[in-house]
Amino acid sequence: MNSSQRSITVVGAGAIGGLIAARLARADNGANINVLARGAHLEAIRRDGLTIVGDPEHDMRYTARVNATDNAAALGAQDIVFVCLKGQALVQAAASLAPLVGPHTHIVSAMNGVPWWFLADFGGTQANGRLESVDPGGAVSAALPPAQASGCVVHLSSSIAAPGVIRKGKGNLLIVGAASQRTAARAKEACALLAQAGFEVQATGQIQHEIWAKLWGNMTMNPISALTRSSADVILDDPLTAGLVRAIMAEARTIGEALGIGLAMTIEERNAITRKLGAFKTSMLQDVEAGRTLEVEALLGAPYEIAQRAGVAAPSLGMLYGLARQLDANLEAARRAGSPAPAR
Repeated sequence: MNSSQRSITVVGAGAIGGLIAARLARADNGANINVLARGAHLEAIRRDGLTIVGDPEHDMRYTARVNATDNAAALGAQDIVFVCLKGQALVQAAASLAPLVGPHTHIVSAMNGVPWWFLADFGGTQANGRLESVDPGGAVSAALPPAQASGCVVHLSSSIAAPGVIRKGKGNLLIVGAASQRTAARAKEACALLAQAGFEVQATGQIQHEIWAKLWGNMTMNPISALTRSSADVILDDPLTAGLVRAIMAEARTIGEALGIGLAMTIEERNAITRKLGAFKTSMLQDVEAGRTLEVEALLGAPYEIAQRAGVAAPSLGMLYGLARQLDANLEAARRAGSPAPAR
């Protein structure tokens, strides 16, 4: 395919999607870069462009011009679609994204937790199953076919500083791999495109393993911090909450092994990495403080569903999942009632 004819859409121009879109737009790749956004963020991008600040891999501040819209149907079928929404937002938006996908569209998910396509051609006895937790009723798969998907594991930090403005944080690594052999060649194309845009890119033939390895830390620190309003260092310093972390990680290791995923690190080694980050607020804690919906299903619901299907006992994971699910429901009730976000 001639790059001058390539059309690329980034769905969700937030902290990660905005950075990807801006860098793609700056790269000399000849592609047309579109972003799907909404609200004040959309209006700012339309008016002023997409601005990135604090980006040491590029100029510390730059503005990229992209075609910004909230209407996928106006864009039509794309060559590549980067999905950078949170799991719960994707479920709500999935049907509206169908116009972006033609028979040759490559879909690249850059999301936290377990994506809707996770079991595509993968997972032994669980292979090709649909995960109700992240693909309820098959709504996501109907719009975004797993057979056309690849995954991107994000190892960098970024945040929305203001409408239309993304602040780049630490890290620059993206790990990209095909969901199945059917998209292997397209995954290589995506790797080259992202590397040209200035990311450190690692290609992998085991993207599900990379997703599970990142999930292994996120699935404990995120929800426990949201429930307790504690930073990660406090959670690990308390012997009881640290014990819960270890119990869930042990269960997650067993769940992964049931799918053929082996984790190279010990639990202690993984938690040592978290400790090095200091007293940071997890993304889920930030969402609680802002009164936003939480990534409960992608981080907890999907692994718990896999455990149930594989016959793996996961009582600690189930307990945390239940608590986080209730917290999210209470936040939703408060939003509907017009109540302020809960105090820290």
